[in-house]
Amino acid sequence: MSSFNFDVITLFPKAFELINNLGVITRALDKNLIDVNLHDLREFGEGSYKQVDDKPYGGGAGMVLKPEPIYKAHESIRKSPKSKTLLMTPQGKVLKQKDLLRWLNLDQIIIICGQYEGFDERVRCLADEEVSIGDYVLSGGEIPAISIINGLTRLLPGTLGDPDSLVDESHNSSLLEYPQYTRPQVFRNMKVPDVLTNGNHKDIRLWRKEQQLKRTFNRRRDLMKSNDIKKFDCDENDLRRF
Repeated sequence: MSSFNFDVITLFPKAFELINNLGVITRALDKNLIDVNLHDLREFGEGSYKQVDDKPYGGGAGMVLKPEPIYKAHESIRKSPKSKTLLMTPQGKVLKQKDLLRWLNLDQIIIICGQYEGFDERVRCLADEEVSIGDYVLSGGEIPAISIINGLTRLLPGTLGDPDSLVDESHNSSLLEYPQYTRPQVFRNMKVPDVLTNGNHKDIRLWRKEQQLKRTFNRRRDLMKSNDIKKFDCDENDLRRF
């Protein structure tokens, strides 16, 4: 099986040294499940100073990334037939788990990291999708890029030791994950729910489903769909007691 390729265009490639200490990504790199190729934008800068930014037309604070270096960097990357280019920008669509699952059908993702006050508007022409990781602003696109690499890598077959651990995770469905406990059974007067220790697997499944509904209703009601209620045979009166 060939590796899944991540090609990242960034002005700060050292920011990605972090991935060498992230268990999931490191394991995938060691198994040759993924390749992470960093393309230093500075190497594609113009002139003796390798300029990559300039003042914005019309005035304003800060500097804007020039289009030429980004286009040169993007054109230098060998593209796979199943490739997609993502542009990291706070103006993009907020990343969802379903996006990561959709991108599993690819074998290459090219990520362009924005910087400073942004990038020349013409850079958007390179992107298949514009992506944000939330409604807030960071100093650059490196952290969002690492988030995508991490989130997608852990979905690749062979990355996780126990693939079943993906099944009930938050955001794999419209419900959040149920509470998890491990030993000791009692910790600082906080006790593991009896249902998890009685050995009755049917009761455990029902309890977990109820907890998923309760947690999602209380914390992220916006995620819930009407069929969530039908799926677990729970009507509106059941929800009100939560």
